[in-house]
Amino acid sequence: MTDPVSLAAISGVLGAIGMGMANEVGRSAWETAGALVRRAAGREVRAPGRAAEVERVAALLREGAARDPELARMWERFASTLPAGSGPGSAGAPRLPAATRHFTDRRPALRLLDREADRKFDGRPRVALLHGPEGIGTSATALYWGSRRAEDFPDGQVHVDLHGWSSQSALGPAVVAGRLLRELGLPAEETPHAADGRLDLWRRLVAGLRLLVVLDHAYSAAQVRPLLTSAPGVFTLVTARHPLPGLDAVPVALGPLAAKDARRLLTHFAGSEAVAAAPDTAKDLLVRCAGSPYALRTAAPLLSVHGDTSRGAADTAGPVAALTESAYRALDADAARLYRLLALRDWPHVDARTAAWATQPAAAPDRAPAPSPDRASDPAPAAALLGLLADRGLLEPAGTERYRFRPAVRRHAELLARHEDGPHVCAESAARVVRGYADLAEDAAHQALPESWRVPAPSRPGPPLGKAEALGTLVREAPNLFEAVQAAADAGDRAVAVCLARALWPLQLKAGRHAEAVPALRTALRLPAPESEPRATGLRDRAALRFQLAMSLTELGEHAEAETGFRAAAEDERTAGHIRGHASAVEALGLLRLRQWAGPEALALFDRADTLYGTIAPGEEGHADLRRARPLLVRHRGRALRVDGRFEEAIALLRTAVGSFEEIGDDYNRARALTDLAETHVLAAAPAAALPLIDEAIALLDAQQAEHPLAYARSVRARCVTP
Repeated sequence: MTDPVSLAAISGVLGAIGMGMANEVGRSAWETAGALVRRAAGREVRAPGRAAEVERVAALLREGAARDPELARMWERFASTLPAGSGPGSAGAPRLPAATRHFTDRRPALRLLDREADRKFDGRPRVALLHGPEGIGTSATALYWGSRRAEDFPDGQVHVDLHGWSSQSALGPAVVAGRLLRELGLPAEETPHAADGRLDLWRRLVAGLRLLVVLDHAYSAAQVRPLLTSAPGVFTLVTARHPLPGLDAVPVALGPLAAKDARRLLTHFAGSEAVAAAPDTAKDLLVRCAGSPYALRTAAPLLSVHGDTSRGAADTAGPVAALTESAYRALDADAARLYRLLALRDWPHVDARTAAWATQPAAAPDRAPAPSPDRASDPAPAAALLGLLADRGLLEPAGTERYRFRPAVRRHAELLARHEDGPHVCAESAARVVRGYADLAEDAAHQALPESWRVPAPSRPGPPLGKAEALGTLVREAPNLFEAVQAAADAGDRAVAVCLARALWPLQLKAGRHAEAVPALRTALRLPAPESEPRATGLRDRAALRFQLAMSLTELGEHAEAETGFRAAAEDERTAGHIRGHASAVEALGLLRLRQWAGPEALALFDRADTLYGTIAPGEEGHADLRRARPLLVRHRGRALRVDGRFEEAIALLRTAVGSFEEIGDDYNRARALTDLAETHVLAAAPAAALPLIDEAIALLDAQQAEHPLAYARSVRARCVTP
């Protein structure tokens, strides 16, 4: 049995907490660890910022525990009672998306995949790379092989699209690791924010699993390598358009289908009667498709709709472009217009709402551009047209009633839009979609966090939603919201870019989408304020974005840049005369210091923030927020004193915080303060005094079904009663 105060055991606990602080529960455990380390060292010790620093701190704690038997017992109780987390979900083993119904040929590729998957494990990761030009069927082959071998992976098959169409669209390893963890069913609250934490947790969770991992549409080896694991039961299948130099994987190249297989696939898609009725057209299409499964899928409707299948300049660009052009020419005017205007931005997905925004009647040339889209417009016609485009192979499914373009198809549609619709219509259409997403995001963000002044009231309110439903809307639309920020920036529309970026706050605060939000926030921050905008307005917007960016950087472990951001936000708020914002930025800097185990510095910052809050007079902006803001600061100050080992002072402040939250009826924060108070008694070697406090906290949290804080409160109770 491992000694709980050995260097390896202590390092493991510190590493797991430090890299897994995805919620307030993890942060509480981290602060408690800091208090124990301070007792061991007899002085303030800064928290390890990187995994490599953990062992240094663990050595201090081990040495202190060797001198202090009571500290050793406290650490052992702390480590043994920490909530384990729920781990992967209980909804059953994850499975791949549905494989294509019509699949033919590819026997050599399937044999190579079988060989690598069945290879006797020798310490090397099992990895294969399916590669081939766009439309050749790499994704379809991966899904077909996976569905055929499902029984060999009883723990599941996870699939993540890496969006490797370009360097701009490709997802980073941290984002992909987060999606892999969600595919396994790990709750968002238990998913680490920092890349190191996510990748470490991914490897630990799959270490004993028999799992298929499909990484679809990779851009580079650098994107994939951090996600690989040497777990003996894991087989990783990567798809890409071309070989990935630097990726140590079995290469499996896909080329054109053989002639007989191409004809068989066209017959599957179009039907034998359609092929028999137009043999010359079918023969011509087979030549033009050049063995591309996607081109054959797109060509099939041309046999029945009698579209223009004559050859054109697009044929020189390859079979996908050629057949896309033929399929486009067979569309009616409304479908063709929708096809063109949806392609003006690389939206991760489109739906009927997106389509309705894009195709609202264009403004006259002398009108102001980009009117706000009409929320009341009927999306049903757009939904029908989207279905038609999907039937013709010009869009592909991307979820329930959602679609996306293949890159080559979108390029074709975008070029047509620039040529046939002109720059004015294209600009108006794109701006309507961006404005539509801004209205949606602003409204959903406000309804997800109605109590937060950081989310401005919506300019175009939508139907009422519950908090969970509103947050779910933001989560579902997150990829398009990030793209919309970039689209607004590209159009020079700072107001809309800022509106969208500020609406990301609930995604950061409640859904942990920090890695994804950072690029969008940086983009919005780079945009200069127009000369016509009041200076205070521009400063406050910039301060809000700096604060949001710094919060995400804190969660991602980029503490130095986060500190710079908080300080800059505080200065902007001070210059703008916004006391509430100034105090909030100073408070956030204190929370950063608390995370770094710098108790005295954190306490000084909390005191400064409280002084600022105290200057807000009745009737001034932010005064109504003080009933909750100041008790939170009292709680933070108590936590800072606890980390510094000043337990009696911490207990006094935490009791004050408990009373304040009880007075305003905030049971959740009352329970959290009670948990802090009980834990402080435990650290002060007074578990009997802690027991009634933690029982009260557990009752309050249980009534609110606050699962994760409740689990931590129960772990504190276990420390009260463990010998």
